Amino acid sequence: MVSMFKVLKEQYDNFHLINRLAAYELKSANNNNYLGSLWELLNPAIQIAIYWFVFGFVQNRPAVEYGDGKYAFFPWMLAGITLWFFIYPSITHGSKSIYTRLKMVSRMNFPLSAIPSYVILSKLMPQLLLMLVTIIIFQFMGLPINIYYLQLPYFLVVTILFLFSLSLITSTISTIVRDFQMLVQSLMRVLLYTTPILWPIQDRFGEKLQLIMQLNPFYYLIEGVRYSLLGEGWFFIEHGWLTLYFWAIMLVFLFLGSYLHVRFRRHFIDFL
Repeated sequence: MVSMFKVLKEQYDNFHLINRLAAYELKSANNNNYLGSLWELLNPAIQIAIYWFVFGFVQNRPAVEYGDGKYAFFPWMLAGITLWFFIYPSITHGSKSIYTRLKMVSRMNFPLSAIPSYVILSKLMPQLLLMLVTIIIFQFMGLPINIYYLQLPYFLVVTILFLFSLSLITSTISTIVRDFQMLVQSLMRVLLYTTPILWPIQDRFGEKLQLIMQLNPFYYLIEGVRYSLLGEGWFFIEHGWLTLYFWAIMLVFLFLGSYLHVRFRRHFIDFL
């Protein structure tokens, strides 16, 4: 518990520095590209087009029954996959954030726990832009802005908290065991297809298996954003048990990640 409060205090005390480093990270990531930051939209757009072609067009899925309504496959998929383009790079880059920046840290005075924070925060601006584009597209598809958009900030905040908690664990282990980074990347590719982002969870599975799949914390985040964008209801209230479960998992990850990070960070330089 002491480690958790210590790590959280480090984030608070270095908040302005984390913001500046996140802005620099985002700028440097696209500095050598002719199209620059435009790739933050082009790359997701290309992937979305491929997923729609394979899972929507090729599989001949014209519509999806979801919640109380029925939606064309494209907006249903888009409402869910938008957040994934924030989750995936945050985890894969966050897990290698510390060991790839140890030399930089040795010349600067700020806590190591701030590194996963600013790496994750650097992915937030493209996510907000992508979400804005998604909302604009929905206006032309007959899915106007609704009152349930008010829960979007909540899901963005808890997504950031969860990604930070998880990255504390993965970045610590990856610094000690570099092969772990490869395992993280492989698992994230699997999660794209096992989390109901590209297909409805009720398609081929019974209630018991659906319940097991809902225990995936990413399910709560993806479905929360999808519920909001499609105007299906207050997800965190209607699925209150999932909200309690998600917060319990996140607090466990934050406690474990903080403990591991504080316990081993004095030895990180030995693994350089």
